[in-house]
This record gives sequence, structure tokens and C-alpha cells, in this order.
Amino acid sequence: MTNPVAVPEDLPALRRRVSTALISSQILGGLGVAIGVALSAVLAEEVSGTGSLAGLAPTATVAGTALLALPLAALMNARGRRAGLVLGYLIGAVGAGVIVVAGVVDSFPLLLLGMAAFGAATAANLQARFAAADLAEPGHRARAISHVVWATTIGAVLGPNIAGPAGASAAPLGVPETAGPFLWAVGVFLAAAGVVALLMRPDPLLVARALSPGDAAPGRGGTLRVGFAAVSASPRARLALVTVTLGHTVMVGVMAMTPVHLGHHGAGIELIGLVISGHIAGMYAFSPVMGWLSDRLGRDAVIGLSVVLLACAALLAGTSGGAHGRTAAGLFLLGLGWSAALVAGSALLTESVPKAAQAAAQGLSDLVMSAAAGVGGALAGLVVAAAGYAWLNLWAALLLLPLSALTLLTRRADRNAAPRRGGGV
Repeated sequence: MTNPVAVPEDLPALRRRVSTALISSQILGGLGVAIGVALSAVLAEEVSGTGSLAGLAPTATVAGTALLALPLAALMNARGRRAGLVLGYLIGAVGAGVIVVAGVVDSFPLLLLGMAAFGAATAANLQARFAAADLAEPGHRARAISHVVWATTIGAVLGPNIAGPAGASAAPLGVPETAGPFLWAVGVFLAAAGVVALLMRPDPLLVARALSPGDAAPGRGGTLRVGFAAVSASPRARLALVTVTLGHTVMVGVMAMTPVHLGHHGAGIELIGLVISGHIAGMYAFSPVMGWLSDRLGRDAVIGLSVVLLACAALLAGTSGGAHGRTAAGLFLLGLGWSAALVAGSALLTESVPKAAQAAAQGLSDLVMSAAAGVGGALAGLVVAAAGYAWLNLWAALLLLPLSALTLLTRRADRNAAPRRGGGV
């Protein structure tokens, strides 16, 4: 059962307050998460002593994100967005602390455990986009999601670039340079949790349910069962799930091994941080454009755009060799393609299932996409070790074929069933 909540008379003011809380927490959360994105594989290679295991560190983070997606969604379903987001950031802070300890004592199993808990912060960052959609008007839903995604840009771009100074600042404490930035992540995750706890009142999900009392009660059964039933019943929800899953898997697989690829071709930590910053800028900075396009042209059009961008990214990165500029260009397009897939897919999923099942379907979406990306990240390290970075990009490009086919089939089914409605809904 959800907690009763009074509906504020001034909904625009509530939307602005919720937006402020989400944007502030995304800046902080993005800063902490980006540190892990930039350095997890490098730290894992140092601790384990082999590049073949480097991909397990980002994979552990993705696995933690997947494992915590449904529990956090269930908590949100019962008590609102605020409770789930705060808990996610707190667990992420604990994980970052464990990573620092693992770097000091040189323990690879402890490192993987910390990375898994660190993934809770990523889960919170991902779930925040759905909080933005709770009270959004239907014609602006994708833009509402994209603005929260965009807010991550500030922290996410700064994160890799402060990795060097952050590592140096922790050296007097006996912390390795590649583990030191995670000490900073502890603080920023705690700050993000505090912002959400203080500002996100009343809770947007509970208010949205109070505004639609006839159809907004949580569904019966477990979160996984409710979410699976809702997605299975809607062809467009299935397309949304496949979109975010494959888009995220391609992005994580290629991105996770790019720092190792750059390192093998002579790049230092500063250059690696710059390339990853460009990639993260592509992921987040242009998300409002993707939201605007999705609201104006339709969700499926932007999903098609994501396929094109991801394919071009794989081509550039896969043929880069030691050309760091080409690698950087490929990683930037990789981020753009991910942004298009996430914004359009998230908006499509939200509007394709009943209100009663939205939180469950959204949790299922993050579970599936994170689990698939976790498998992809683990395989990425093995592929690079056995065959090279170029082959990794080829396999990533092949994953886009089923998404292309499903998009075309869904559009054809829509045309046969009824005239399409405006805004891609």
C-alpha cells in the first residue's frame, strides 16, 4: 500500500521543486559515477595484474545496478521515489569506501564487491529520470526525462577530469592514485542523498497517484511479476525495453574497454579522462535535443537515430588503432547513440504501460538493461584479450540488428492497426 499524500494546489511549483532536487542530485551523482566509469577497469587491471580481468570491474558495477534495480523500484512503489533514490545513493557511498579499501589492501574480490555496491548509485541516477516523468505533461514527457539526464553532464564531465588531482590528494593517506578518486565519490553520494531527502517533498510518484486515484494503485503481486506482465502486454513497451537494453549494452561494452585500449596505445590517465569526458558529454549534454526530437518526431524515429549513431561509433572506434582522436570521436558518437536510445525508450516505456504498473515496469527495464550490459561488459574484456578492440566493436554493431528489425516491425504493426497519434505516443 502507498502512503496517502495531499495533492498540492500549485503543481507547477511542485514540478520546479522536484526538478531542482533531481538536477542537483544528478550533478552530484554523475560526478561520483563518472569517476568509476573512468577508472574501474584501470584499477582492476592494477589490482588483478591482468588485462583479461579488467572488464570484470565495470561488469560488477553494472551487475550491482541490475540486482538493486527491482528492490529500489519496489521501495519506490511502496513509499515513493524519495526513499528509493536516497537508499541507492547511500549504498553507493558504502561501495565507494569499500573500493578504496580494496585498492589499499590489493584485494580483487573486495574490489568487485565494492564495485557492485557502487552500482547502486548508478541505479539511483537511472531511476531519477522516471521521477521527472511522474508529473510531466504527456506532450513534454520525453523532454522532462531528457532534462534530468542532461543534468548529469556537469558532474559526469568533471568526474574523469578531476581523477588525477583526486588521486594525488589521497596519496598522503596511502591510497593508490587510481583508487583515491573513489574516496571523493563517498562524499558526493552522501551529498546527493541529502539533497533528495530534503527537497523532494511531497513525493512526485505519490502525488501522481493521488491525481489519478482510479487507476494509479500499485498492481498486485511482486514487482518483477507486475512489470513483466505490463511489458509483455504492449508491443511498444517491448520495443522500449529492447531499445534501452541493447543501447546500454553496446555503450557499456565498448566504453568499459576503451580506457584499456587507450592505455595499451600509450595514453596516460589525463588523456583517458579527456576521452571519457567527451563520451559522457555525448551521453548527457545533448539529451534535451533527443527529448525534443522524441516529442516532435516520435519515439520510433529517435530509436532509429540511435541505431545509426551507435553503428557509426562502432565503425570509428573499431578502426581507430592508435589514433586517439578517432577513438575520441567514436566514443562521442557512442554517447549520443546511448542518449537517443535512453530518452526515447524511457518515454515510450512510461506511456505504454498502465500507471499502476509504471514503477514495476521501469524497475524491470533497468534490471534487464543493466544485467545485459553486465554480461556484455564481462565478455568485452575477454573479447579484447583474445581478439582485440576492433572485434569488440564489430560484435557491438551486430547487436543493433535485432533492434532495427523490431523497430520496423513495430512501426508496421502500428500502421496496420490504426493511424499514428501525434508525438509518437
